[in-house]
Amino acid sequence: MNILNNKEYLRSILFGIEDSLVSTTGLIAGISIGSDNSKFILLAGFVAVAIEAVSMGAGEYLSDDAVRELEKLRRYKGNPLLSGTLMLVSYFFAGMIPLLPIIFFKFPLSLLLSITFAFLGLFLLGYIKGKILNVSPIKGGIKILLVGGLATILGIFVGFLFRS
Repeated sequence: MNILNNKEYLRSILFGIEDSLVSTTGLIAGISIGSDNSKFILLAGFVAVAIEAVSMGAGEYLSDDAVRELEKLRRYKGNPLLSGTLMLVSYFFAGMIPLLPIIFFKFPLSLLLSITFAFLGLFLLGYIKGKILNVSPIKGGIKILLVGGLATILGIFVGFLFRS
């Protein structure tokens, strides 16, 4: 079974990656600007990624399970446990993309690299989505980059508001 050929599984993976890149990068950007304590930034980032990955995976499982129950297993071809697992794993690993620079580099380079890697990840996600769906990969990349980038900009703005 090819996971990417099942629309529910593809949705779980794309949603998990996009949401993690956006929310984790926005969180890290805001906290990095508001605080220069890299240990605190890492703690907040890892806690957010871990909790959100489990929450998103559980939410995906529960919503897919409800759909399956509603449709009485006749038309629904997905596996709620697999959907939830795909969401959890994709969210967790995508969240590591903006966190890793915080481990290896000092502020402000760490923040610049976190944002850059996350934006590249968002573009790549849209590009791959375009390839899979046989639509313009460049437009897909730009669309996800712009929509996802707004959360990072909001995180930076909030960080500046509360900067100590």
